[in-house]
Amino acid sequence: MKKLLFFFSILIFSGLFAQQKPDFWNDIQEFKKQDSLNPPPKDAILLIGSSSFTNWRDVYSYFPDRPIINRGFGGSRIADLNFYAEDLLNPYHPKQIIIYCGENDMAYDKEKTTASAAFKRFKQFYRTIRSKYPNIEVDYISMKRSPSREHLWPEIEKANAKIERFMNRKANSEYIDIVKPMEDGTGNVRKDLFLDDMLHMRPAGYEIWARTMKPYMK
Repeated sequence: MKKLLFFFSILIFSGLFAQQKPDFWNDIQEFKKQDSLNPPPKDAILLIGSSSFTNWRDVYSYFPDRPIINRGFGGSRIADLNFYAEDLLNPYHPKQIIIYCGENDMAYDKEKTTASAAFKRFKQFYRTIRSKYPNIEVDYISMKRSPSREHLWPEIEKANAKIERFMNRKANSEYIDIVKPMEDGTGNVRKDLFLDDMLHMRPAGYEIWARTMKPYMK
């Protein structure tokens, strides 16, 4: 009887553990699996962020002369970058880190995330990077104006401005503006750059990103 109770307690505990895994736990485990099967190169450019990086599966073809490690995981917030900072930073020895994240902080949090709150999260992640890699290049790509999230644009604009001012004051740090390059001649967002969901991008959007990013890449 005792053995039976013990067996059931193990099953219950295992079930609770499975249910309580934090968001994106499986994504991080997949990164670890990839690293074990194919050790990433040192002195690479490390991309960290949300689905705009995740979906850029052929990013390597845009920069064939640069070693790139893509560690974007879709749906992630800056808050999640902070939560998984050790897993995202410790395995690698990059010469440069480029971050794209923040839109989801505004869109998915139960309580609306303000520009100030997103900026605070970003500063925390930046400082964590600097504690590990004090001298490498660290760049931030501005949050894009996704048409499906037009209601968030005012707060996104404020957050971008705060991060831009912060990065401009830091050594070996750059703010990469992709808002302007994704506009048409009248200053409107080019909707043709987006998929039907008006959130994720078509190849034409990534071509603009690549042209904009290239001068900043080591």
